[in-house]
Amino acid sequence: MIKKFEEKVCIVTGGGQGIGGGIARKFAQQGSKVMIADINDSVAKQNKNTIESLGGIAKTVHTDVSKSQDIENMVNTTISEWGRIDFLIQNAFGVSDDSTQGSAMEVTEEAWDSGISVLTKALFLGAKFAGKYLIETKGSIINISSVHGFLVAPKTLVYEAGKSAVIGMTRQMACDFGPEGVRVNCICPGHIVTENIQEQWNKNPSGLKFFDQQYPLRRTGTPEDIANAVSFLCSEEASFITGHSLVVDGGLTIQIQENLGISLGKYAIENPETEFPF
Repeated sequence: MIKKFEEKVCIVTGGGQGIGGGIARKFAQQGSKVMIADINDSVAKQNKNTIESLGGIAKTVHTDVSKSQDIENMVNTTISEWGRIDFLIQNAFGVSDDSTQGSAMEVTEEAWDSGISVLTKALFLGAKFAGKYLIETKGSIINISSVHGFLVAPKTLVYEAGKSAVIGMTRQMACDFGPEGVRVNCICPGHIVTENIQEQWNKNPSGLKFFDQQYPLRRTGTPEDIANAVSFLCSEEASFITGHSLVVDGGLTIQIQENLGISLGKYAIENPETEFPF
C-alpha cells in the first residue's frame, strides 16, 4: 500500500489523545514521522506506544502551547530529531477549570488573556517558529477551529471569540505563506466523541442518542473523521486549496434552527426514556 506521507514529518499539538491523538495515528499510518506535542506526558507516551505498535514512527515532546519557549522547543526538537517539518497541525486547547466560561460581564480579564492566548497566540507562535522549515518543504499548516467559529453558544465568550479568530488567522496566514509555497487551512469540527467525552456518554447512552438527532447523519463525530479531513488537506489532492475552513460536522450547521427544535421535541415525546444531557 502506498503511504502518501512517506518520509514526511508532522507535528501535532495536543497529539496525545482526542482529535489530536487521532490525527497523529492517521499521519503515522500514512508514513509520516510524528512529533506528539502535548502537556500531558502520560497520554502522549501512550499514543506514541500505540503508533509504534502499529509500525509507525513517533516521538513526544512536552509542550504547553501557552508558553512561547515550549513551542520554540517543540519545533527545535523536531528539527533536531528529523531535520524537517512538513505539516504543523495546531490542535491543542484546554483549560484546567471553568474560568473562561461566561459572558463579557462575568469572565475575568485574567481568564480572557489566558484563554485567548491558548486559542490564538499559540497558533501565531507555531507558525512563527515553524514557518521557515515549512517554507523549505513547501508544507502545510492546519489550524483546528470549530463550528463555534461560525455559530455561538451562550456564556462562552472566550471560546467563541478564539475559534472565530482561528478562521480569520487561517485566511490571513494563507495570504502570507501562499507565495512561499505553504498552504494554510483549518478544520471546524462538530461534536466529536473523544476518549474523555465517551466516558461521559457511557453513563448516559440515551442522552447521546438524543444528541445524535441534531445531526442530519444521525451520529456525532469521531477523531478519525477529523483526521481524515486533515489528511486530505495536507495531501497533493488538495494542492490548490488554501485559506479554507472545512466544516466537518455531519451537517449540524446547515439546518434551520426552528425546524431542528421541532424535530428534537418530537423525538423527546416519542422516546420518553431519554435522559437529557443537561
